[in-house]
Amino acid sequence: MPAHAGVHLVGVDMTTATKLLYTVVFVAGLVVVRWLARLIVRTVLRGRAHTRGRFWTRQGINLATAVIVTLGLISIWFDNGLHAAAALGLLTAALAFALQKAVASVAGYFLILRGDVFAIGDRIVMGGVRGDVIGLGFLRTTILEMGQPTGDEDATVPMWVQARQYTGRVVTVTNGAVFDEPVYNYSRDFPFIWEEMHVPINYDADRDLAERLVLDSVRRNTEGRIDVGRQSLQQLRPRYFVPAAEVSLEPEVFYTMTSNWLELAVRFVVPTHDIRRVKSDIAKSVADAFAEHGVEVASATYAIVDVPPLTVQAPDADPARVYPADGGTVSGSRSRSC
Repeated sequence: MPAHAGVHLVGVDMTTATKLLYTVVFVAGLVVVRWLARLIVRTVLRGRAHTRGRFWTRQGINLATAVIVTLGLISIWFDNGLHAAAALGLLTAALAFALQKAVASVAGYFLILRGDVFAIGDRIVMGGVRGDVIGLGFLRTTILEMGQPTGDEDATVPMWVQARQYTGRVVTVTNGAVFDEPVYNYSRDFPFIWEEMHVPINYDADRDLAERLVLDSVRRNTEGRIDVGRQSLQQLRPRYFVPAAEVSLEPEVFYTMTSNWLELAVRFVVPTHDIRRVKSDIAKSVADAFAEHGVEVASATYAIVDVPPLTVQAPDADPARVYPADGGTVSGSRSRSC
């Protein structure tokens, strides 16, 4: 490019301008193609039934776009393959040093894409956040947060929903968290969890009747889920070693003796979603059954075994007279004992 008024832009010539034009046209065309591809996916794979297929197709489009952009830019700007390899190596090393967190997040993204960690729609705990995965990008995972159940609270996370229900907050976690902390997946391979409810009864209550009423209530409110859970468990066994002795899908009641009552802990299987409603239905059913059969739920009580003597003194009376509990009169400070 000719110099004007003695000013010459270093490196800017007709060849560079042509490459810039090619770059703009190439990137713009690729953006349009990507948009059309995502539009087709949205049209063909619509509805909740195709959520996972739509997710993985979008991830494939994103990866293909990234690869084509990289190869296209290298082809446009580097005529010599050795120069391209050297420049790419230097660029990669510089980025790896300066953007370590970003590189770790991209590596975490590819680890997640293997499918062994989680997928869209899974209920997970990642980076201290629990909820359902609603989005996945090259750097971040987006989670629709849910509350913390009783006994599983995290003091570092402010929470007001005391159950596994949505809070309404959308939280983003860097993909690099998969390398730093364990990821708990509630629904990937076995979309059920074992839950427990604790019912205290008096020691003199009919414990056999109470156990039967609790089990009947659980079976009635989890009917049909055990068969589905059994099928999921059979699909899980070929992939992992699952000890059969410790895995029971039938409701069970376990007893615990305390200083106040006999505690019945009923253990049962429920799907990972809608747990709070199932437990609420079971609690209402148990309460109705106990009321119908006269079984009382125990509560903390206190027994007073000895009462010390009490003295009551009237401030406006003659302090020289004392009124004992038997109604007599004696000398001394005025007080009343009872």
